[in-house]
Amino acid sequence: MKTDDFTIRVYTLLHAIPAGRVTSYGGLAAMAGHAGRARMVGAILRRLPPGSHLPWHRVVTASGKPAFPAGSDAFNQQKGLLEAEGVVFAGARVNLKVFGWQP
Repeated sequence: MKTDDFTIRVYTLLHAIPAGRVTSYGGLAAMAGHAGRARMVGAILRRLPPGSHLPWHRVVTASGKPAFPAGSDAFNQQKGLLEAEGVVFAGARVNLKVFGWQP
């Protein structure tokens, strides 16, 4: 299967997000050249190969929340990974003004 250019740009940007910082799905889409395509980024992240070392957990919603239901295993995993990197949550949200990243 051929990986398209947008997917490659998303992977490249995802790899560049430093530990302790996050970006939104929409922000990542815009940085990759497709503003308004946050759902495409979500679909790309869902298709990450098993065992991928790309930091999927550093991508949150535009409101700073993980895109999983609060309290779910996936939510707790993402929150735990981010907290281990020093990201502070206020309730279920990350303050994007403090922890947000753009290249």
